[in-house]
Amino acid sequence: MAQDTLDASVKATDPTAGKSKVELRNVSKSYGDEWEQQRVIDRLNVEIKPGELTVIVGPSGCGKSTLVNLIAGFEFPDSGEILLDDKPVTGPARDRMVVFQETALIPWQTTYQNIVFGPKLRGDLRGKALQQEADRLLAKVGLSEFKHKYPLQLSGGMQRRAELARALINNPRIMIMDEPFRGLDAMSRGLMQEFFLRLFEENRRTNLFVTSEIDEAIFLADRIVVLSNRPAQVRTVIEVNLPRPRDYKMLASAEAYAIKREAMAILHEEAMKSFKAGSGADFAEAYGKDGGGGH
Repeated sequence: MAQDTLDASVKATDPTAGKSKVELRNVSKSYGDEWEQQRVIDRLNVEIKPGELTVIVGPSGCGKSTLVNLIAGFEFPDSGEILLDDKPVTGPARDRMVVFQETALIPWQTTYQNIVFGPKLRGDLRGKALQQEADRLLAKVGLSEFKHKYPLQLSGGMQRRAELARALINNPRIMIMDEPFRGLDAMSRGLMQEFFLRLFEENRRTNLFVTSEIDEAIFLADRIVVLSNRPAQVRTVIEVNLPRPRDYKMLASAEAYAIKREAMAILHEEAMKSFKAGSGADFAEAYGKDGGGGH
């Protein structure tokens, strides 16, 4: 077996791959001029545990996307530290891959070309090894028959799956999902949740998933981190002890309902703070997400 093929095989099957942890210690972040700053995150402490799917929920505008940008290294905290496996995050890197709300597929490249773009650009996976890994992931996400199609020829759900494959081929230590299914219709969203969950339960890669939907959070999470109104702090961490593998019927269980009731009580309280502070225009969005997870 050629060395590059062997390396790809090891990367694909390494049981420790993607089992990293992330810690945020007393992280604060503000925007605006020095004399008129708005603090978005305030002394936030949270741990994303190895091999777990941690879901972040919070009122609209509380700083969830800012948190994603800080962990990804796109922005830097004003104070505090962010650690990946006990080493400071100093900027963007392939060990933290982000799937955003809006598609980031390159429109003039095929599905296959989009998936191999990163490794090909870096040159760290080449030739037959790159082709085999891309084909493996295309099969994994059910897009083998669409490898030569362009993004505009794919449905919204297919585009999401292509983006998952494009992230996974980089073998990241943590996957960061910033409301990736938000723009999909209810049926597509439900199917993507089930697809993503099967993918996670198969490889147990460390995941941070941001959502505004409580049912989605419960269905996916090992732990739900509930953030406060801006400036964001951790209000509580809810353990989701529903057994895996999961299916959507579990959302009708007494355990799931108890989790939803606890989370919604906190989110209602935080949304009311936002309303009283003068953010009435955002109140409906902040509290109105009553768990429509797409199922």
